[in-house]
Amino acid sequence: MAKTMRIAVITSPGLTHLVPILEFSKRFLELHPNFHVTCMIPSLGPHPDSTKSYLQTLPSNIHSILLPPINKQDLPQGAYPGVLIQKTVTLSLPSIRDTLKSLTLREPLAALIADAFAFEALSFAKEFNFLSYIYFPSSVMALSLCLHLPKLDEQVTGEYKDLKDPIYYPVVYQFSGVIFHFQCKIDPVMLTNSI
Repeated sequence: MAKTMRIAVITSPGLTHLVPILEFSKRFLELHPNFHVTCMIPSLGPHPDSTKSYLQTLPSNIHSILLPPINKQDLPQGAYPGVLIQKTVTLSLPSIRDTLKSLTLREPLAALIADAFAFEALSFAKEFNFLSYIYFPSSVMALSLCLHLPKLDEQVTGEYKDLKDPIYYPVVYQFSGVIFHFQCKIDPVMLTNSI
């Protein structure tokens, strides 16, 4: 019988991040049943009942750890939700590190998979000597833009935000054997190099 390999998964707060990474984990475990997944879940407040209910539906080879909620007073008031999510994960890093340390003392981990907002936790993979990956589910449009960016970089000089006209790029999407061709428009002002 094959030895069980363990993977740690870190999500960012909210069901919209938790569900995709755990559904990915379930699919991964269907293909590789000799793995076990431990999912760490940061929170910006008490974990909602919807999260707890969803976690109860997971198979036995996925274990979840609800990290202690961070103090809301440590978050910037009136900040954009993406900033709040990122800051919540950043403030949860000590709990994530402690949890990873505890897990590695029991059994070695093969890899760490982090949600895109939890990228800072990838440094722990180097510290504890296991592989690291970012889980980034995206739309076809975002994927197409990422694939087209090298060509766009060759065509555009200067800053995108300084362009006066929209940027157009092709999108090809196949669905049930039918191929759709789109042409997308990006407002150059949205593409700035400062976040």
